[in-house]
Amino acid sequence: MSIAPELLRRIVEGALLAAAQPLSEDRLLSLIDEGERPEKAALKEVLEQIAENCVERGFELRQVASGWRFQVPEDLAPWVNKLWEEKPQKYSRATLETLAIIAYRQPITRGDIEEIRGVAVSSHIVKSLSERGWIKVVGQRDVPGKPSLYATTREFLDYFNLKSLEDLPTLAEIRDIESLNAALDLGDVPPPAAAEDGEVEGEETPEAPESQAVELGDAADESETADAEQASPAVTEDYAEEMENAEADAEGAETAHDEPETLVEDEFKSPENLNS
Repeated sequence: MSIAPELLRRIVEGALLAAAQPLSEDRLLSLIDEGERPEKAALKEVLEQIAENCVERGFELRQVASGWRFQVPEDLAPWVNKLWEEKPQKYSRATLETLAIIAYRQPITRGDIEEIRGVAVSSHIVKSLSERGWIKVVGQRDVPGKPSLYATTREFLDYFNLKSLEDLPTLAEIRDIESLNAALDLGDVPPPAAAEDGEVEGEETPEAPESQAVELGDAADESETADAEQASPAVTEDYAEEMENAEADAEGAETAHDEPETLVEDEFKSPENLNS
């Protein structure tokens, strides 16, 4: 004989309140003896009734990837969060972008993520997401080097109130970047620039102090001046010699221009021509 629907409802409510994590439908059914265990359809109907009764109340019944759970509605979060003194952890834009790429393109390698974002992915980002339980290694790509393939976890779906990856918003539903900044409280964050060779995102290339730059510039100028002074005697002598050669060539050219008539005259006056 199956258990009474009213008792089933109370058992389900009590179990969900006592559990520290979502409970699947199979786990809920396992709480009831096999002889009285209802069908899954009956349990599903009870869960839907409980969810309807929670409408407009201070808590709601929500189905996520791991199962069913009671939780506080999102619109009450500003008041309920004051129960905890420490503020929830905030994540950087780079971390959220990396998580979004993994969610929409999984399974994906770290190199693929860097190619999409245009910057190197810090090891700290991958480590923090893994420690948070939002991503995990699901295999290796069959290419040289065997890079790890990353994918999201059930904890990721539970945290964002998703039953499956199909519940992720489409690109058309994603708001513009300014709205995301306001919602995530990231402020006016400029878009990430492509990293240079060997540069990892989040690490800045150190610049020399201004005074040091001035000293280096003065030293370079002095070095150039010293080199010029050292080379100037040889350059001056070569230049003078070239000028003298040029003048001599110019005089020779003028003389050569006047010589043809003289050569013609001398040609007729030569003894050889007279004898001929």
